[in-house]
Amino acid sequence: MSSSEGDRAASVTELAQELVRRPSRAGIDDYGPVLEVLEDWLGVRGLPHRRLHHQGELAGLLVEIPGGRPGRWWALDACVDTAPYGDESAWSFPPDSGDVVSGWLRGRGSADSKLAAAMFCHLAADLAPRAAELHGGLAVLLDVDEHTGTFGGARAYLADEHAARPEGVMIGYPGLDEIVVGGRGLWRAVIAVPGPAGHSGSRRTQVGAVSRAAHLVRLLDAAHLPGADGASGFPLGPKLTVTAFHGGAGFSTTPDLCELNVDVRTVPGFDAREAEALIRKAVAELDADMPSPRPTDVTPVASWPPFRLTEDEQPAATLFEATAAQGLRVHAKVAGPSNIGNLLAGEGIPATAGFGVPYEGLHGTDERAHLAALPQVYAAYRQAVLSLLSQP
Repeated sequence: MSSSEGDRAASVTELAQELVRRPSRAGIDDYGPVLEVLEDWLGVRGLPHRRLHHQGELAGLLVEIPGGRPGRWWALDACVDTAPYGDESAWSFPPDSGDVVSGWLRGRGSADSKLAAAMFCHLAADLAPRAAELHGGLAVLLDVDEHTGTFGGARAYLADEHAARPEGVMIGYPGLDEIVVGGRGLWRAVIAVPGPAGHSGSRRTQVGAVSRAAHLVRLLDAAHLPGADGASGFPLGPKLTVTAFHGGAGFSTTPDLCELNVDVRTVPGFDAREAEALIRKAVAELDADMPSPRPTDVTPVASWPPFRLTEDEQPAATLFEATAAQGLRVHAKVAGPSNIGNLLAGEGIPATAGFGVPYEGLHGTDERAHLAALPQVYAAYRQAVLSLLSQP
């Protein structure tokens, strides 16, 4: 590693440390402090940036480096909001420590994805002095509405009439051995299961909402889902999960309503339409088996399509070439969880959704990111961006 590469890695790490030390848990912390760190850093270097809002709420920061020649725009994306800490007593160091110990950057967001945010800001600073020779332009999206699942920063970026629409996006989730080129989609719904209200000690026998909802959970757990379809080229099958169950209070009242949250992960051979049909079939069976004064209600709340890039599609192809040039052996991966790539796929924008440094404890206890490979990861993204911006 050259001295300049070492200096850059040290600078990226320093910025990431400052970001980790500003708690930015989704739905818990104020996002202003963590964005102010980025704004100060960008401002000192004269990089154009502006805040984004979604539905009236602060959702992210957008950096734009326009090239001096006609061409396509590309985007780098990293979130700077984080998962919650969980049980802080289980951590062996403070979740907002931001220190570096034995080559590991420690703290919530170190892996997902404040190190990537710091890296992408440095990439923008690297490219800005040579912008006149580049085609199109580079946008860096720093999202603070990602871990909510709303993806408000990405939505605000795509809806911004002043922003150039990107030809493709590279998302800076961590992981050195793979480039994520796809993910299962999702279909989500809230199911309102009614039942007769009454006193739990009543002599009258009645099946309440909680019992009806429990029966529905059993029906959903037993629902048949197809396996992975090898012929489709998509390596994963669909998955159905009941993720929440709410109803009742105290002991003496039989509640008249119980609500379930249902999450269905979709694939090309089992899409949102089929997911909804499966859920409604189970609900119809419940209402037939255990009649109630009111029918059970299904309210869809979110739907994203599955996506998969081939390795010769951009921006995946260029990123694979750049990692190979750094001597890294990476493979393509289709992820089980959904991500911003699914949202982008619904907009017709191809995205990679993960290549970065090794990590541990993502969304869990003792989150940390290993820094040894940071120079190679940085160089790979830099080469990929320059290659994309060299094409008309």
